[in-house]
Amino acid sequence: MEEIIFQIKDSIEGGYEAQAVGFSIFTEAETMENLKSNIVEAVDCHFEKYEKPRLIRLHYTKEEIIAA
Repeated sequence: MEEIIFQIKDSIEGGYEAQAVGFSIFTEAETMENLKSNIVEAVDCHFEKYEKPRLIRLHYTKEEIIAA
């Protein structure tokens, strides 16, 4: 596998949540640096060494509402 994609969004409780696209991998953290570390750890735990993707792509979605 060449890469895995994670969708990142702000958590309602604060911090960030990350969900892998197409895999049942989910993690969360208070800071973006901790989230990145947690994502790498989660990928390491989910895949065998020979199956592990070489790249982890992060898509960060931030939703904002503006009153008109």
